[in-house]
Amino acid sequence: MSPLSCTERVDRALARIAEIGPSVNAICTLNPEARAQAAVLDAERAAGRVRGPLHGRLVVLKDNIDTAGLATTAGSLALAGIAPPAADAELVRRLYDAGCVIIGKANMCEWANYRGEGSTSGWSAYGGLTRNPYALGHSAGGSSAGSAAAVAAGLTELGIGTDTNGSIVCPASVNGVVGIRPTVGLIPTDGIVPLSLSQDTAGPMAPSVRQAAAALSVLSGRPTDYAAICAAANPTDLSGVRIGVPRSAPWGADPRRDRETELVLSRLSAAGATIIDDLALPVADYLHGQPRVDHEFKVGLEAYLRTRPDAPQTLEAVIAFNRTHADTELRYFGQDGLERAALTEGLDAPAYAASLETCLRLGRGGIDDLVQQNDLSALLLPGCSAAQPIDLENGDKSFNGWSTHAAWAGYPIVSVPCGMIDGRPVGVSFTGTAWTESTLVRVAHAYETLRAEEHGRFPEPELGRTAASPDVARIAFEGQSLATGAVAQPATGTAQYQSDGPAAAPDRSAQARTPSGPPDRDRPRS
Repeated sequence: MSPLSCTERVDRALARIAEIGPSVNAICTLNPEARAQAAVLDAERAAGRVRGPLHGRLVVLKDNIDTAGLATTAGSLALAGIAPPAADAELVRRLYDAGCVIIGKANMCEWANYRGEGSTSGWSAYGGLTRNPYALGHSAGGSSAGSAAAVAAGLTELGIGTDTNGSIVCPASVNGVVGIRPTVGLIPTDGIVPLSLSQDTAGPMAPSVRQAAAALSVLSGRPTDYAAICAAANPTDLSGVRIGVPRSAPWGADPRRDRETELVLSRLSAAGATIIDDLALPVADYLHGQPRVDHEFKVGLEAYLRTRPDAPQTLEAVIAFNRTHADTELRYFGQDGLERAALTEGLDAPAYAASLETCLRLGRGGIDDLVQQNDLSALLLPGCSAAQPIDLENGDKSFNGWSTHAAWAGYPIVSVPCGMIDGRPVGVSFTGTAWTESTLVRVAHAYETLRAEEHGRFPEPELGRTAASPDVARIAFEGQSLATGAVAQPATGTAQYQSDGPAAAPDRSAQARTPSGPPDRDRPRS
């Protein structure tokens, strides 16, 4: 059977989006040029030109990533209905150069879930509510909800999210997909609506570690072939791999999730890995990091807004817009996060310096000390609890996940599905020090392979399947992808499916603080 062409896979994806999109509501804007882009890539393949392993792959982008000609709203009506970006974010250009087709933009938590307390993950005024494909009454996590749900539901082959503190790894965990939060600085953030200039990073979400690793290579622009590192690993012989297990939070918050994580440790140990147990990370209260994000958000957002001349040009103007449109913007929760940030006094403020110092000391210091003192390859922690019921009126309960130390440090995390609880996925997180993506994807791929040998492919959502429709295909690099069958696309906000005119090119004026230390194969060149 011949592999499907890129054009055929785009057609199937769009059909699936049209059929079950209103149920999942993962995609808020479709790319009207997707089919034309696919035709060009098919012609290149027919002529013998293949750009690489992502040639012809279908991608959705989180709606805070600038995409020329397509709306980029960060979920806010304040950025809807204005001219879209004139230029692609650098990571989008890299995806295009690698031969990817951008299917559309993925819904997200508004302003990356920063706007106010009491929010519901997956909701934005622009895109509406994204739901978990495994259980439509349950949360898709956030803030990269749509990117993860679109991959899980078979609407795309790859999703790109962003992560400030859990915004890739949480939705990856609850939607049963792989998510990679890279070291801050590995992937350029130019052209991304910022939250925290020193914590923000973009990263891939995919059905498997190897697929996410291939996307990571493209996004990083580095010669490191992360997918080849996965392929070369021997999952049945992990001798020499040392896994540290901090037993502090979130252990104990969810016994059923914890049991699934214990099974991960058992599998890794049986394959020869050494488990160093009962370690401890320092307590990381999110309030320590709040001033850091508050100060950086105002500086970074206003620099970004200057690249969108039709948008409100200050944070205060965004707040005023929301008050004017309170019936749509503020219908479920407020904007105390934005209001708090508006009161900050820039990156020279003593409160900012104190918060940054505390975060780096607890984050980098905590992880670095454990890794160095115990000669660890990686740390392993539980992922989020299984998806919780959606409650728009009262907002999210705790996801019981872990990401804060790594987020504060700017360090990488790889989240991998590890089990199911009442039909809803849970994941496990591997983390390490800066620029250790090669090690993390190797260990994560080894675990994924060990689990598959015992249980088969990770279960997919039943949504949109009939007895006559095949499963959603998981991408093979030389083969085809995206299945037939049905699934997705809705939006209860004002999401659009057309493009508008131009806007100014991105200009990020504030500097991110990337982790320091000796460079290795993962670290970007200066």
